[in-house]
Amino acid sequence: MNKDYIVSKSNYFIINSSYDLSVEEQRIILNLASMVQPEDEEFKLYDFKISEFLELLGIKDQSKYSVLPIITKELMKKVFEIKEEKTTLQVAWLSSAEYNHETGSISLEFSPRLKPYFLQLKSYFTNYKLSNILSMKSKYSPRLYEMLKMNEFNKKGFTIEVEELRRLFKAQNIYPKYNDFKKKIILKAQEELEEYSDIRFEFEEIKYGRKVDSIRFFIFKNSKKKISNNSKTIENKEVEDLEFKEFQTKIYKKLKIDYKNWIDYMAELSECKTFEEQKKFVEKYNLLDKKFELLNINSEI
Repeated sequence: MNKDYIVSKSNYFIINSSYDLSVEEQRIILNLASMVQPEDEEFKLYDFKISEFLELLGIKDQSKYSVLPIITKELMKKVFEIKEEKTTLQVAWLSSAEYNHETGSISLEFSPRLKPYFLQLKSYFTNYKLSNILSMKSKYSPRLYEMLKMNEFNKKGFTIEVEELRRLFKAQNIYPKYNDFKKKIILKAQEELEEYSDIRFEFEEIKYGRKVDSIRFFIFKNSKKKISNNSKTIENKEVEDLEFKEFQTKIYKKLKIDYKNWIDYMAELSECKTFEEQKKFVEKYNLLDKKFELLNINSEI
């Protein structure tokens, strides 16, 4: 298992597949996907050492080997749906799982019906490092990460209906109240993406009447925090990255509060990659006032 391996999926698969996998099951599937090579024309048997497999699932006790066949057997039962233009495909993730007791290894194989979504991808696909999702605790966070990663360079943001998001997550009957759905899924994913991944997001709720009908996500590059081993200080460059991120968020909040057409400015703001570019943006739209000190990132909005 290599955390720097690349996961590649077709965009169509990301936005049209509806499934419910546990965090552990997603780690298995995504680790398997990261072993698929760009030149592969067919799925292969992908081998794992049992010890690595246990580590992947967060099982520290090596004597728990006996739980693995149970986990893979349950995973093979997980049938999910891919909505096509005229059909809906129901398919299992794995076609086989084989344990070699002599070598202490396990071989897994993807279902061949998944080939169009993982093999020979030439266009409209999304790549990301496996390390971006392995530490996430919520089973919904990797799913939302993939959708946002797919739209990372969409200047106007990514908009999706709440009910469609529920359908893709197989969460139609989970957290029926929107505020619970928002807290347990959206806000939790926002927290985990910022902590573990290479992107972060802000979002706007779009209402139809009094009901939140859709969510518009704005995706930003995330500069990860790196704490030194022997102190709680952060490297100078990382301090700059954190200040830049906080400053950008403050501009976002300022626009949202004071500008009715603030959405129109977000595409331009997302293109500001340096403090200097952000300063020009603030000056251009006259955002500098007594409540918003441009050079003081700790000031209140």
